[in-house]
Amino acid sequence: MKRSIACLSLCLLFIWPVLIRAQSQVTMSSADMYLAIRKLNVLGSVLYVAAHPDDENTRLITFLSKEKLYRTGYLSLTRGDGGQNLIGDEQGIDLGLIRTQELLSARRVDGGEQFFTRAFDFGYSKNPEETFEKWGRDKILADVVWVIRKFQPDVVVTRFPVTGEGGHGHHTASAILANEAFAAAADPRRFPEQLKYVSVWQVKRVLWNTFNFGGNNTIRDDQFRIDVGAYNPLLGKSYGEIAAESRSQHKSQGFGVPASRGQSFEFFQTTKGDAPANELTDGVNTGWSRVKGGAGIEKLITGVLSQFDLLHPERSVKGLVELYKAIEKLPASVWTEQKLKEVKHLIAQCSGLWMDAYTTDAFAVQTDSVKINIAVNNRLGAAIQWHTLSVDGFDTTLATTLARNINQSFSKTFFVPLTKPVTQPYWLEKPMDEGTYTVVDQQKIGQPDASPAYEARFDLTIEGLAINYSLPVRYRFTDPVRGELYQPMVVIPPFSVKPEQELYVLKNGADWKRALQFKSNKTNGHFL
Repeated sequence: MKRSIACLSLCLLFIWPVLIRAQSQVTMSSADMYLAIRKLNVLGSVLYVAAHPDDENTRLITFLSKEKLYRTGYLSLTRGDGGQNLIGDEQGIDLGLIRTQELLSARRVDGGEQFFTRAFDFGYSKNPEETFEKWGRDKILADVVWVIRKFQPDVVVTRFPVTGEGGHGHHTASAILANEAFAAAADPRRFPEQLKYVSVWQVKRVLWNTFNFGGNNTIRDDQFRIDVGAYNPLLGKSYGEIAAESRSQHKSQGFGVPASRGQSFEFFQTTKGDAPANELTDGVNTGWSRVKGGAGIEKLITGVLSQFDLLHPERSVKGLVELYKAIEKLPASVWTEQKLKEVKHLIAQCSGLWMDAYTTDAFAVQTDSVKINIAVNNRLGAAIQWHTLSVDGFDTTLATTLARNINQSFSKTFFVPLTKPVTQPYWLEKPMDEGTYTVVDQQKIGQPDASPAYEARFDLTIEGLAINYSLPVRYRFTDPVRGELYQPMVVIPPFSVKPEQELYVLKNGADWKRALQFKSNKTNGHFL
């Protein structure tokens, strides 16, 4: 009998994303602020659903987010672990980490929000039956229902049909689950364990976004269509130009595309609910009257908008503060929570308030220390008092009025205890099943990325409003080519283990005795 050969590879004792895309600090221009104030009066939402990173229609997401001003999300059932990789040799889980970050980069461009299920991209699947056998149909359906109940979209749009024209089994499966979730999300008997955190939700309709690619034209003249090729003078770009930039974030897949300009139509076929005649959200109340007691909010927003000064956005802060107080008095709902979040962000941006929490070390090592730096600047001179700062259980009282355009800084060195959790993707914390990741915390399902290791909370009063902002502590560094950049700071163990070589090939039953190298991760650490 032939003796089989077993391959043994030793892994690191901890994992963090192999690619964390470095970013510049993002602030809003006055045009961005004006557009965001307009969006405050729009209470409509659309969720796009497909199987993989790069399946999404970035033109449609951009149009819905930046023209219609809907809250727009993309639910990718997988993280793209089974795709190709044109920028490195990472495959499988490592590739999924890269493609997760590519999707998040795309959403930062097109204005959408990103969600995932626990499904693992195990590679090409011939049909949805094979896909469901590996994923577990009800398990991933539960995740789709969870995202719908939490996001509460008025309309769901699928990239692929339930009838197989999308080719890949994952593609068809994504459409089947989205259509099944139409009824399941509204049924309290389905996945009742979720109702501890969310409520049932009835989507108005499900639409299939028909296509003409891959030699398969599913577009018909009688289908509902919308022109998504408009030009936005506030942004200085057409939605086709923005969408191309978003699409080009899928670098591992070689999906850089040219910008498009001019009229461009997207077509839709209704698969659940009634068909639209004029808008995707026909029959949906997308104004403040959908919120109990919200009728007067629209007038407040219109007042802020009419008085907005592009050269002096700080003059709108008082109006935004009054708006925040008015929304706060309304009954709690998904929309009041979302709009409070948007107004809160606008108050900081319009006031010109700069807040930063950073380190100059990429890693915080358990049993070592890390220095966290805080910087604040009231750049436009709004009436702001800084009361307290809180980081990881540490609180300090500052009780200072922020003068116009004067830097305020603060630094504190923190001991990193052994009990501080090592930073790693939450979906990799436990061993996975064949076709799915294991996530036991219901509220983490759908979350696109790991939570920050440290957060800094700023307690302020802005124009008489007591308000707080929490920022992730990030690693700030200067790249000689790209300039100042930020990336998440991660917590790592005190030491790491490294074999003499990366791969060993052994016969079955053979003893394995090899030296391991232990490396201290502390300052000036070395191999023992």
